[in-house]
Formats: sequence, C-alpha cells, structure tokens
Amino acid sequence: MIYAFALPITESKEETAVKLLPPYHVILENDDDHTMDFVIFVLREVFKYDQPKAYSLMLEAHEKGQAIVWTGAKEVAELKLEQIQTFHEKHPVTGKNLGSLGSRIEPAA
Repeated sequence: MIYAFALPITESKEETAVKLLPPYHVILENDDDHTMDFVIFVLREVFKYDQPKAYSLMLEAHEKGQAIVWTGAKEVAELKLEQIQTFHEKHPVTGKNLGSLGSRIEPAA
C-alpha cells in the first residue's frame, strides 16, 4: 500500500534590511598659500580628473571657500584625504614648505 502525504508548504520570508552606510564628501578648502597649478596637479593625481574638471573644482574652492571634490564610501574618502595630504608644495621664492592642501571629509547630507 502506498501512502501519499501532503505537507503544508510554508514560506519563510525573512526580511533582510540592508543598512547602507552614508556617503562622505571629500572637501577641498581654499587657502591663499598654494598655487592654483599645485591644486590642479593634486586633483589630477589623486582623483584622475582631466584638466577642465580639476580647474573647475580649484576655482570653486577659491571663489566659495570650499569645494566638494569627491563623494563616496567613508573608507575611500579617508584614503583620498590621506592621498591629498601627502602632496606638499614649496614656496616658489623662499623655498619654505607650505604643507598640504586644506581638506577634510564629512558625511554627505
């Protein structure tokens, strides 16, 4: 004799809430010490921006006091900030080390 059993089908619906980390901005601050060429050079080296994009961001920082130059994951923003801070410019006349560009990261709104 063959018995057939019908088992109830239960669907388990696990609701998985994916918690995304907020993005962070890398912000370039204006300063009166570094040359515009140096700022453009750093933006091109760190972010691989082309000349017009780097110039535009440099000009925005110069005119508005700061410019958001990149937005993304916090870990990458921290890395980009560190990379910016590795570049130092020397004063063209006195040879004094002007240090790195003013920059910071903050959570994107």
